Amino acid sequence: MKKLLLLLIVLLVYLQYQLWFGDGSLQEFWELHQEVEMQAQENLELRERNAALQAEVADLRQGLDAIEEHAREDLGMVKEGETFYQVVE
Repeated sequence: MKKLLLLLIVLLVYLQYQLWFGDGSLQEFWELHQEVEMQAQENLELRERNAALQAEVADLRQGLDAIEEHAREDLGMVKEGETFYQVVE
Protein backbone atom coordinates (compact mmCIF):
# COMPACT_ATOMS: atom_id res chain seq x y z
CA MET A 1 0.00 0.00 0.00
CA LYS A 2 2.84 2.39 0.85
CA LYS A 3 4.57 1.65 -2.44
CA LEU A 4 1.40 2.39 -4.38
CA LEU A 5 0.89 5.67 -2.52
CA LEU A 6 4.54 6.64 -3.08
CA LEU A 7 4.24 5.77 -6.76
CA LEU A 8 1.09 7.90 -7.09
CA ILE A 9 2.79 10.84 -5.37
CA VAL A 10 5.84 10.57 -7.64
CA LEU A 11 3.56 10.34 -10.67
CA LEU A 12 1.59 13.39 -9.50
CA VAL A 13 4.79 15.41 -8.98
CA TYR A 14 6.07 14.38 -12.41
CA LEU A 15 2.80 15.32 -14.12
CA GLN A 16 2.68 18.66 -12.31
CA TYR A 17 6.26 19.39 -13.38
CA GLN A 18 5.36 18.60 -16.99
CA LEU A 19 2.27 20.78 -16.76
CA TRP A 20 4.10 23.85 -15.45
CA PHE A 21 7.64 23.54 -16.83
CA GLY A 22 7.84 20.75 -19.41
CA ASP A 23 7.54 20.80 -23.18
CA GLY A 24 4.11 22.20 -24.08
CA SER A 25 3.63 23.61 -20.58
CA LEU A 26 1.09 26.21 -19.58
CA GLN A 27 3.80 28.86 -19.56
CA GLU A 28 4.74 28.01 -23.14
CA PHE A 29 1.06 28.02 -24.09
CA TRP A 30 0.55 31.53 -22.69
CA GLU A 31 3.69 32.84 -24.41
CA LEU A 32 2.51 31.45 -27.74
CA HIS A 33 -0.96 32.86 -27.11
CA GLN A 34 0.52 36.34 -26.58
CA GLU A 35 2.62 36.03 -29.74
CA VAL A 36 -0.49 35.07 -31.72
CA GLU A 37 -2.37 38.08 -30.29
CA MET A 38 0.47 40.45 -31.25
CA GLN A 39 0.71 38.95 -34.74
CA ALA A 40 -3.05 39.29 -35.22
CA GLN A 41 -2.84 42.97 -34.24
CA GLU A 42 0.06 43.55 -36.64
CA ASN A 43 -1.86 41.77 -39.41
CA LEU A 44 -4.89 44.02 -38.80
CA GLU A 45 -2.73 47.15 -39.02
CA LEU A 46 -1.12 45.90 -42.23
CA ARG A 47 -4.53 45.10 -43.75
CA GLU A 48 -5.70 48.64 -42.98
CA ARG A 49 -2.52 50.07 -44.52
CA ASN A 50 -2.95 47.90 -47.62
CA ALA A 51 -6.56 49.07 -47.98
CA ALA A 52 -5.47 52.70 -47.79
CA LEU A 53 -2.74 52.11 -50.39
CA GLN A 54 -5.18 50.31 -52.68
CA ALA A 55 -7.60 53.22 -52.39
CA GLU A 56 -4.83 55.66 -53.26
CA VAL A 57 -3.81 53.59 -56.28
CA ALA A 58 -7.43 53.47 -57.43
CA ASP A 59 -7.68 57.26 -57.04
CA LEU A 60 -4.49 57.77 -59.03
CA ARG A 61 -5.75 55.52 -61.81
CA GLN A 62 -9.14 57.25 -62.04
CA GLY A 63 -8.22 60.77 -62.89
CA LEU A 64 -5.93 63.70 -63.02
CA ASP A 65 -7.42 65.37 -59.94
CA ALA A 66 -5.74 62.87 -57.63
CA ILE A 67 -2.45 63.22 -59.50
CA GLU A 68 -2.67 67.01 -59.28
CA GLU A 69 -3.43 66.82 -55.55
CA HIS A 70 -0.45 64.52 -55.02
CA ALA A 71 1.84 66.85 -56.98
CA ARG A 72 0.66 69.91 -55.04
CA GLU A 73 0.78 68.40 -51.55
CA ASP A 74 3.80 66.12 -51.74
CA LEU A 75 5.95 67.77 -54.39
CA GLY A 76 5.06 71.42 -53.83
CA MET A 77 4.10 72.05 -57.46
CA VAL A 78 2.16 75.17 -58.46
CA LYS A 79 0.03 75.75 -61.55
CA GLU A 80 1.12 78.26 -64.13
CA GLY A 81 -0.15 81.70 -63.19
CA GLU A 82 -0.67 80.86 -59.51
CA THR A 83 1.12 82.60 -56.68
CA PHE A 84 2.53 80.38 -53.94
CA TYR A 85 2.38 81.62 -50.37
CA GLN A 86 4.20 79.82 -47.58
CA VAL A 87 3.05 80.53 -44.04
CA VAL A 88 5.76 80.15 -41.42
CA GLU A 89 4.62 79.86 -37.84
